[in-house]
Amino acid sequence: MIRKELQEINVNQILELEAKRQKETINLIAAENYASRAVLQAQGSILTNKYAEGYPEHRYYAGCSFIDEIEKLAIKGAKKLFNAEHANVQPHSGSQANMAAYFALLEPGDKVMGMTLSHGGHLTHGAPANFSGKWYKFISYGINRETERLDYDEIEKLALEHRPKLIMAGASSYPRIIDFEQFRHIADKVDARLVIDIAHIAGLVAVNLHPSPFPFADVVTSSTHKTLRGPRSGFVLCKSELAPKIDSAVFPMMQGGPLMHAIAAKAVAFFEAMQPDFASYQKAVLENAAVLAQELQKSGFRLVSGGTDNHLVLVDLTETGITGKTAQEALEAAGILVNRNAIPFDSKPPQIASGIRLGTPAVTTRGFGVGEMRRLVSMISEVLSAPDSREIGQRVKEQTLSMCQQFPVPGIDY
Repeated sequence: MIRKELQEINVNQILELEAKRQKETINLIAAENYASRAVLQAQGSILTNKYAEGYPEHRYYAGCSFIDEIEKLAIKGAKKLFNAEHANVQPHSGSQANMAAYFALLEPGDKVMGMTLSHGGHLTHGAPANFSGKWYKFISYGINRETERLDYDEIEKLALEHRPKLIMAGASSYPRIIDFEQFRHIADKVDARLVIDIAHIAGLVAVNLHPSPFPFADVVTSSTHKTLRGPRSGFVLCKSELAPKIDSAVFPMMQGGPLMHAIAAKAVAFFEAMQPDFASYQKAVLENAAVLAQELQKSGFRLVSGGTDNHLVLVDLTETGITGKTAQEALEAAGILVNRNAIPFDSKPPQIASGIRLGTPAVTTRGFGVGEMRRLVSMISEVLSAPDSREIGQRVKEQTLSMCQQFPVPGIDY
């Protein structure tokens, strides 16, 4: 229950409403998950009270002896989980992890290659509105129009033409395996550093269900939620030789005091990811995603690249005549959460979009299996067959509530 100290504050009421929303909706947003109670307890702990600028054994404040032990645990966990030589667990988010990598390896105006946002990259991979696109000269690569997969030959041609100082690999809405070894080969041809962003696939990488970025990457960045199922935060991994540059880029260049409550939650999440049931969970994430893709195709939906190798699918709604925005709003009214998403070569603006992105990490945490995925696709198809129908929306919403009651959200007790 919410502590009584909050009972007279509107925050308490909003928290209860948000808990109700989470319990009564089916979350297919690929970038979200449900943290365990242990992660939530660590993040909501008394470590919120402590300032700890610097690094373990080298702080700028007194009273950090136990804080140091917390951060050491998180560092040890990250290194072990991903077989990394060095880990910095202080970045506040995946975006700031990417910022740290750029700060450590680049100067403003340097040439960088990254996956274009409209083809599945991330804002921090060179989008013009983002700091990355403003401070560095990005050359964007994308997917092949016919295969809808990364074209490594074309990426190599671009690298040889522009000779970037750094290549960023990784994506936020690419449903296929990324060949990190091939990226290393390309980077070596132009003497570029290789940074690999595994924010979406970190949980899969941790249990060897997606190829590891090591030993190919110079630096690996990630968030700690999504498939990793930790707090909303970030971390950086790198080779030992780059450790001083990465650490100084995070502090003091980019951040001041780290969020020690978040670092404690990361330590818990890394420990949880080493347990046998976490590997079983990730296998279920992949199985659910494969079934989701197959059932969507059987229902007549076109998937970008024709399917998925990971935790997400990208649906092209062009032939349905429905925009991504319309689909997102109609499904949310029925209690099913997805996000509108641009598809490669999209003719619509991102705020409208021609596609929707669906992912299985959150529903798998909740306990959904193959049967539930099939039922979900039937519900999605029904809603999108008539997105303006309140009658259909209400009928599906009742089904949503029934499924949610059967599969409670872990960690929520109010």
